[in-house]
Amino acid sequence: MKDEKQAEKEYADFEARVKRTIYIDHLSPLVTSQVIKASLAQCANVVNTEFIENYTIEYEIPAAALVEVDNVSQAQAAVDLMNNFPFMLGGMPRPVRAAFAKPEMFPDRPRKPGLKIEFSWVKQGDPGYDGMNKLKGLMRRQEAENMALIKNQLEEEKELAAQQQETLVANSNKYDMLENLVNNGEITKLAQHYKVKLGDD
Repeated sequence: MKDEKQAEKEYADFEARVKRTIYIDHLSPLVTSQVIKASLAQCANVVNTEFIENYTIEYEIPAAALVEVDNVSQAQAAVDLMNNFPFMLGGMPRPVRAAFAKPEMFPDRPRKPGLKIEFSWVKQGDPGYDGMNKLKGLMRRQEAENMALIKNQLEEEKELAAQQQETLVANSNKYDMLENLVNNGEITKLAQHYKVKLGDD
């Protein structure tokens, strides 16, 4: 009885943690927990950050993280901030995406009290074998489609990053040109020619 009550308390504490945790993806691999904490400081106090490793896909895809904050209202504010504005972390070309975490996202989630899991090996000729075989084929097809989508996503992000870099260089060149005009006195000459008052005049 005591063990059952302890399990119920542990799961209740876990559910409370889930409610104040958000899931963030499209993170650059260069993003650290300190970067996330500083970026969310305007709306939430980050208590813990757990990055979700990807061991199944060969591509270097954007990382994801579970970010726990002080309370549910802070979690809501962080989700709204990242979904309503182009919130970018670590130079990722696309804005990050955020949602409330779900229990199945946590690798350390405790067993739900009262939940029983049963499994058995199925071999050819057993009832349900054909259905399981079809399910296996569907899983392989889904994996192939998922890989194709990820490859396409990475190609799009590479193009977007190149465009952003091109825009950044163009804007930098414009600022350099303006700075040179100011330093060489050309702006003053133009102002005098068109009889425009400058701020320092």
